[in-house]
Amino acid sequence: MKFYKYQGTGNDFVVIDDREGTFQLGQAEIAHLCHRRFGIGADGLMLLQNAEGYDFRMVYYNSDGTEGSMCGNGGRCLVRFAADLNIVQNFTTFIAIDGEHHAHIAPDKISLHMKNVAKIDAIEGDYFAQTGSPHLVRFTSSVKDENVQQVGAAIRYSDTFKPQGGTNVNFVEILEKGLFVRTYERGVEDETYSCGTGVTAAALVANSVKGLSSPISIQTLGGNLSIEFKGDAQNGYHDIFLIGPAVCVFKGEITSL
Repeated sequence: MKFYKYQGTGNDFVVIDDREGTFQLGQAEIAHLCHRRFGIGADGLMLLQNAEGYDFRMVYYNSDGTEGSMCGNGGRCLVRFAADLNIVQNFTTFIAIDGEHHAHIAPDKISLHMKNVAKIDAIEGDYFAQTGSPHLVRFTSSVKDENVQQVGAAIRYSDTFKPQGGTNVNFVEILEKGLFVRTYERGVEDETYSCGTGVTAAALVANSVKGLSSPISIQTLGGNLSIEFKGDAQNGYHDIFLIGPAVCVFKGEITSL
């Protein structure tokens, strides 16, 4: 089986062309492929499949092998993959687990249209937004000093979020220009170098609570992103775009597991 490795600001993925519908690996095999010691190593695995009425379907699996919710950086990487396969050129419309998305394709960046966000909720001094995946946002004065793994895991598995299967957790520092965001991702169960739906949530919360206006520049451990949007917390957010690089790292063949 041929595979490709893509990354978007350090958020990395195993990508497979499954337009023939032959992918049959289960949770344990997917987790093995994503393992950073015994497999290829990735934050997740994605399939590009055929979908009637769309350029393609995005199917996303977390690194633990479970099927995941929407992944923003994954979406941008799969768009780049579709362009590299000459399925699309400058623009695409595709379907993912959270519905329809479209994206603009440029040589140095992918601009991915995210789902509308109806509201921002306040939860015990923090904030929550559903941006295709659930995200808690916590502001901090020094994000580099946060214990993202320990504190993120505690919140992710807390009783507050247990009914919905846990949440992703974002630690956000306001910079002179934009935000610095670090994210604990459920399904990966660790900090990732970047999280597209997470930085989207951070930007919208920063607009709602701190008054930052679009576009908002985002610094992550893996690089820089930008969030553009319209609307506000009172009326909801729309025309939300996650913008940043997505590149192919390498490709190969899986001969055995």
